[in-house]
Amino acid sequence: MEHWRADLTITPEFISQNPTFLAELNGQIIGFHALIEKDESWSLEHLWILPDQMGHGFGRRLFAHAAAYAAERGALSLTIEADPNAEPFYRRMGAIRDGTRESQIDGQVRLLPLLRFVLI
Repeated sequence: MEHWRADLTITPEFISQNPTFLAELNGQIIGFHALIEKDESWSLEHLWILPDQMGHGFGRRLFAHAAAYAAERGALSLTIEADPNAEPFYRRMGAIRDGTRESQIDGQVRLLPLLRFVLI
């Protein structure tokens, strides 16, 4: 399996070990987010919305829930390794770019934005 596929695969073990929440609409799962606790700076490891549900505020609500959940448990910030196409969303939420990380998909080099969202 290619490295990026493994990074995007959500296993039952991952869910049991990390706070993971879903968004439903009319009984259908339309998105979710997952966090990894890392001392005072938690990682927003996943935030996904079905493409046909984008632009309806579900991503904003999931992000707000992730931020509130982490802050209530003592986190001072969220770190986000984002898909380049998702960076504008996170910037609109108030995250700032903290750097980049080189990645590869199908042999093509990509720079992934590293973002930080301050919770305090």
